Amino acid sequence: MPLILLIRHGENDYVKKGKLAGRLPDIHLNEKGRQQAQAVAERLKDAPLKAVYSSPLERAIETAQPLAEKRGLEVILRPGLQETDYGEWQDQSLKKLGRQKSWKLVQSAPSLWRFPGGESFAECQRRFCAELEEIVHQHDPKDMVAVIAHADPIKLAVAYFIGLPLDNFQRLGVSPGSITALFYSDAGCHLHSLNYTVEPNAPPANG
Repeated sequence: MPLILLIRHGENDYVKKGKLAGRLPDIHLNEKGRQQAQAVAERLKDAPLKAVYSSPLERAIETAQPLAEKRGLEVILRPGLQETDYGEWQDQSLKKLGRQKSWKLVQSAPSLWRFPGGESFAECQRRFCAELEEIVHQHDPKDMVAVIAHADPIKLAVAYFIGLPLDNFQRLGVSPGSITALFYSDAGCHLHSLNYTVEPNAPPANG
């Protein structure tokens, strides 16, 4: 089964300021985020990618485009790769949210949490993982594909595919512009790397 490169979009001003962008439109990469996107593209320019998939949000597309251009591919938008629906928490600062009593539940027992007016972590996990499985089944076993998405969905997917309980997914870290690699096989899913961060001017990957 294919090797899936889960790439978190690069930095934007919401990430820099510690705010939940959620599904807000017109959130673009800042200068550092654009550098991260270019660094990922340079690192993977010789990787045998068969496809580049992306969340439909601008910050993900802007991260995907340099990579797709390097490989001569189109960016394929998949709504199922969308960011978590944070509902009423969207556009709020993490510092402010961290003072709420419910924050402890979000961190210690996320399986019990639903964002007010939004989705639960469990729903986000099912949606995102179902989308990944659909992508996987469109490719040959030896293919490599890139999926550009968002922090929580990527962490939730890793937890699901390696058998980590949902309540422990917050222990995983996925930085802006990082690459996480999952290998699908008949024997199960294997985590090849987590949160591999590419620095600008890093050497390209060799296959």
